[in-house]
Amino acid sequence: MENYNFIVSTIVPAFNEEGNIEEFCRQYDEMVKKAPFKSEVVFIDDGSSDNTLEVIKQCAEKYSFVRYAIHPRNRGLTAALQTGFDTAEGEVFVFYPADLQYKPEDIPSLIKPIAEGADVCTGWKQGAYNKKFVSSVYNWISRKIFNLKVHDLNSVKAFKREVVEHIFLREDWHRYIVVLASNEGFRVEEAKIPLYDRVWGESKFSIWRIPIGVLDMVAVKFQISFLKKPLLFFGLIGSISIFFSFLVGLWAIYLKYWLNELQLPLLYLVILLVGLGFGLFLMGFMAEGQTAIKEELTDLRRRMIKRKK
Repeated sequence: MENYNFIVSTIVPAFNEEGNIEEFCRQYDEMVKKAPFKSEVVFIDDGSSDNTLEVIKQCAEKYSFVRYAIHPRNRGLTAALQTGFDTAEGEVFVFYPADLQYKPEDIPSLIKPIAEGADVCTGWKQGAYNKKFVSSVYNWISRKIFNLKVHDLNSVKAFKREVVEHIFLREDWHRYIVVLASNEGFRVEEAKIPLYDRVWGESKFSIWRIPIGVLDMVAVKFQISFLKKPLLFFGLIGSISIFFSFLVGLWAIYLKYWLNELQLPLLYLVILLVGLGFGLFLMGFMAEGQTAIKEELTDLRRRMIKRKK
């Protein structure tokens, strides 16, 4: 088997997962012995209230590939991943949960497309699981909205370091690493990855993640589409509003001078539509300024990254 000339850093956020950490490391050790790449595990204890951190420290003494970082309080998956990216030393990152619903033995399946030229490889969950209907609907909508051909955005994934250097992750936007990477022109592939039942601990999934995920989806779509040319978006809606105000005004004039009927509500509607139209134009101009600043900061960040290299 050909060896890959890069280091793989597996980022593992852990929140109250004390019963899974040791077994995860044992399985990871078995994977490392057979894998065609050098590897490390970076655990992020995300403010656990159990003995997760103590178990991680014990594993770090036992296994040379284990590293870790600590959050004094729970900050969420996206923040944990960012800390992991900053701590990791590899050229390729893998996002893996600590709950062992994905086995470390399948990490090479994610890495293979990267070695063959892809920039991102997202897992496609295989097997039965409790949230399959919700996940299927979410992924179907995501494929339509973002025009992606991958089947699963909410799974494990591997990606080159340069991917996270070129995208900006807000809170809870870890779900959209693939979307943001694709928007930046990175090549995305997928691999089928088995999903297993959780043996220890409880799922962190909450019903509130569904509306949050939908709103984030809208926010990401707005960010990568409409905010590229905000004046076009707001200006179009504003123009429609002003156009309808013109039609309503003509109708009010017709009623006044041909039928001798004065309709004050129509005049109020004209004023409302005109004000709304000009307000939308103003929002478009303001958004254009913000977009210009964002693009300058993005360009500056990319230049700084190139200089570091």
